[in-house]
Amino acid sequence: MSSHEKWRPSLWFVLGGALGSTLLLSLLGMVTLRYLGPEIGFRNAAYLLATGIGAITVIIWVLLLRLLLRPVTALQEYAEGVGAGLETPPPKHFGTRELRAMGRQVMGMATTLSNREQTVRNFTDHVIHEVKTPVTTVQAATELLEDSEDLTDADRKLVTQIRSAGKQMQAQLAALREMVVAREANYHGSAQLVSLFDKLISEHPDTEFNVDGGTISLPMSGDGLMLVLGHLIRNSGLHGATKVSLTASENLLVVQDNGPGISEGNRSRVFDAFFTTRRETGGTGMGLYIVSSLLQAHNAEISLGESESGTRFEIRFALK
Repeated sequence: MSSHEKWRPSLWFVLGGALGSTLLLSLLGMVTLRYLGPEIGFRNAAYLLATGIGAITVIIWVLLLRLLLRPVTALQEYAEGVGAGLETPPPKHFGTRELRAMGRQVMGMATTLSNREQTVRNFTDHVIHEVKTPVTTVQAATELLEDSEDLTDADRKLVTQIRSAGKQMQAQLAALREMVVAREANYHGSAQLVSLFDKLISEHPDTEFNVDGGTISLPMSGDGLMLVLGHLIRNSGLHGATKVSLTASENLLVVQDNGPGISEGNRSRVFDAFFTTRRETGGTGMGLYIVSSLLQAHNAEISLGESESGTRFEIRFALK
């Protein structure tokens, strides 16, 4: 141990000291009543014993508060702040040696996870930047070729395919960027469906909505819920749904549509990146993956529920 490092007791020493003090108090009580009672009176001895026990109990309580409760609470608040994406200072008090070692491990893990997220973000930004230029060049080249009068029908068909592939690549790059931004954004807070109803109608005018539990607070900000619901409702509309029911209860949000539903063969893959049944019409397969990633970053999860008709998504938020 460094000469500049503060000495810290071991956890076994703190717990053993607390138990030993309890035993000592019991012995002192018997001794006080046995020997001082006849000398000063049993009532006075009882008062003296109560005062001594009270004072020693307060000292033990203060020590346990400083060595155990305060460090654990500080570490809990730090972990919650990091999990919420907030700039949270690390704990300054660790109490025992074991709590100090655990605190350093938690802070190291938080730093590692943050560095990984930053690495993924930097790599994604680099890929998007490097690929965007050639894709744009291909798109421009196909536009020029389409204007040429010397192309055969086979050539025009090939150019059309190249142009379609370029649009698909641009859509995938945009979806990839959206996914990274969604995971990094801080949508912690709370919101009610009733406060989002007008905006949902405005953004999805072709969809009929039914809302139940609109005044129940859900543990995500309004912007976050709008992003999640926007993807789900848009996905429902693209698959033929005209009605969407939103049902909120404590830490649960159910999104049910009247569309054709999802086949059994595809149910296990709907949240996979790049999986789509609309590849020919421009689907990227990233919408539900983005929703799942965003919810995971905010301690929530989405799953497919059982439904006699249509598609039912169940979003479960972490209990507070």
